[in-house]
Amino acid sequence: MSENLTESARILVVSRDPSALRQLWAVGEAHDWRLETADGGWEALEQLESGMEPNLVLLDLARGDADGLHTLRWLRRVRPELPILLLSYSDDAHQKMEAIRLGAQEYLVKPFKEDHLEMLITHQLASRHDNIEREIVSDHVEHITDDIFFVAASPVMHKLRAQAELLAQVNGPLLIVGERGSGKETVARLIHKLSVRSGFRFLKVNCAALPGDMLEGELFGFEKGAFAGAMRAKAGKFELCEKGTILLDNITEMPAPLQAKLLHVLHEKQYFRVGSETRIDADVRIMAATDVNIEQALAGKKLREDLYYSLSAFMVHVPPLRQRRDETSLLLGLLTNQLARHYGLPPQTFSPALMEACQSYPWPGNLRELESFVKRYLVTGDEEQALSELEHNLDSFSEHGQLSQTSEPLNGSGHGQVESEDRTSGLKSLVQSVKGETERNAIITALEQTRWNRKAAARLLQVSYRTLLYKIQQYHMSPPGYVPTFLPGNGTKGNGHGR
Repeated sequence: MSENLTESARILVVSRDPSALRQLWAVGEAHDWRLETADGGWEALEQLESGMEPNLVLLDLARGDADGLHTLRWLRRVRPELPILLLSYSDDAHQKMEAIRLGAQEYLVKPFKEDHLEMLITHQLASRHDNIEREIVSDHVEHITDDIFFVAASPVMHKLRAQAELLAQVNGPLLIVGERGSGKETVARLIHKLSVRSGFRFLKVNCAALPGDMLEGELFGFEKGAFAGAMRAKAGKFELCEKGTILLDNITEMPAPLQAKLLHVLHEKQYFRVGSETRIDADVRIMAATDVNIEQALAGKKLREDLYYSLSAFMVHVPPLRQRRDETSLLLGLLTNQLARHYGLPPQTFSPALMEACQSYPWPGNLRELESFVKRYLVTGDEEQALSELEHNLDSFSEHGQLSQTSEPLNGSGHGQVESEDRTSGLKSLVQSVKGETERNAIITALEQTRWNRKAAARLLQVSYRTLLYKIQQYHMSPPGYVPTFLPGNGTKGNGHGR
């Protein structure tokens, strides 16, 4: 845009301090910012809910204002995308930390220098402008952290995004199901980000990574001497993400006795550290995730029925990547740029042929397999090797009968299996065709660069001279202007063009 990023910005000032208002008004006039005022938190909320669209909020915490942080919490809930700067006479470190955790972008202690305030406001307005620009450029991509993003470029993921927004307003437990690597943690983080708890911590615990006794201590903490090796007391994950969100991944791997204790936390909102009889209140949103079939988990006693019914009041199903093929090209581009920056490598481009093969491939390992594929392609830059990898994986899955797991559920007629086999056969043909086209183009390029000096072209391609001659014959290549006198098989004259 040609206009200044911060010109004509609209700023809502929540303050009842006359001296602060005068100072803020002077700063606003100097920059042509439009200042709107609210006497307190309720008035500010009313203005926002009535349709006001400020670019930034300045929230002044007056002396003795016990409701200031409560106002911040509600402002974040009503308008989570709105940057909020806090002004306060208090330099208390705990209050600062609490304000930042609740979602304030900056915390400025009064009295402040006007140039410092100007700098903070200008920075936030510019950052918000950049965020809006990014959203316009890629409105299908939602950044959750620097390294984690949510993509909704397919109808099924648009529906999931809307579901996540609704579930963010609910404070109850949540069960997230989906295949391994499909993005269950990303969905959990998105719901946390959209919720009023977003100013607090999000923690993930892998229930399959620790044995039961260690997992209990990891979740609930323990006292000194609670067991051999407990040399000091330790807070558990529930305590560390108080008022935040905890994700219990692989919930079916949690031992049954510990599942019973988790059920107690869900019902009573309290727990005990290991080795202690003191109750600790639990103000934490609990999410659980699994890639195991729920009916099988219940039948096999891997998941308690009562815990399942408590967790599944709200349930989210994350679809596998093969059900959202519309997003493959976008995901490949995002992962390529992200991983290239991470490893300090130049980003690779995907030819139309390779992109088509990637979109046709079922990606049974979902996002994890896709990410690993991109990493290898970034390092090698070898398109033929990438295509061979897809073909090899298809052969391996077919040999071990694993492709049936990547097809749609069977309807009892066997049609799904036939469709899966047809798709596999078609993809293998596609990969072979793309490999051949890639090889042919490479040979033509080398021959043109060497003016059809076949020995020089073989050296350039790093193949033997005999191999190159075979490939030239295989692909029916001939130098420009060469007119064969006889084409085997039809007894007709040539037309002067190589195939």
